[in-house]
Amino acid sequence: MSNEIVKKRRSRRKRWRRDGEVHRGTYIFPNLFTTANMFSGFFGIVSSINGNFEMAALAIIFSCVFDVLDGKIARLTHATSRFGVEYDSLADQVSFGVAPALLIYLMVLRPYGRLGWLAAFVFMACGALRLARFNVQVETTSKKYFVGLPIPGGAGMIATTVLFLTHYSISTAQSLTGDVLLALTYLLGAFMVSTMPFNSFKDVEHIKAKQSFFLFGVITLVCIIAVNPSFMLFFLMAIYTISGPIRWVVWKAQGKKGLEETEPPPPLPVASPSEDSRTERQPDSDPDQVGPKNLI
Repeated sequence: MSNEIVKKRRSRRKRWRRDGEVHRGTYIFPNLFTTANMFSGFFGIVSSINGNFEMAALAIIFSCVFDVLDGKIARLTHATSRFGVEYDSLADQVSFGVAPALLIYLMVLRPYGRLGWLAAFVFMACGALRLARFNVQVETTSKKYFVGLPIPGGAGMIATTVLFLTHYSISTAQSLTGDVLLALTYLLGAFMVSTMPFNSFKDVEHIKAKQSFFLFGVITLVCIIAVNPSFMLFFLMAIYTISGPIRWVVWKAQGKKGLEETEPPPPLPVASPSEDSRTERQPDSDPDQVGPKNLI
């Protein structure tokens, strides 16, 4: 009896796989990258506490890489799940919310007292709000633009700034640089909860149409960063951070209200009365359908 039950279960599994269902183990791969993302963020927290700020900044950048890879792998393997979405958000809060906030506080903001730790808290809290809003609006907003600065972008801005400061040995103690970084921390938090549009780089159709050009651009970008990583990463992240406010100002000047104006939803098809009547009479005219009239 037990052997027959086992055979039935095996036949069901084979039938499910033939029907195109994703193998259960496939969901593990993107979550492994999400775990690596969270591990790098936690390592950044530990490095910040130990005073190794450059290593903490590098750990946050590696978290950004793992965060990109887990989403790409989940879509390529058709292994997206609600569990993966929630797990990714929790990992992002550790890697891009807590880790950069603690990094910038311990390195720069501690001498400012209450203003300093409040700036770090505002950054972390706005990052959590940004993640929650993204999860709620992911199916309704434009795929081409993010609504507000994405939390990896805010964390990357802080991490690359720390790399830039440590590489050029720029002191932040009792200087104008510290004041600028204090204001920047508050500003990044405001950008994350704003409605300013930031490019998502998810224009898949444009990439498919120009694959060779896209590959050439990626290779060129990597070579440019390799020349001077500390400066070029900071420069690129600064450009991306200010691109949102600039695009928002341009759209306001052009009279656009927001993201909904860039990609209006397609109009719903309106059925003619004759089509409606045919669809209403269809169940009664179907001889194979079992209903009250067929049972009489």
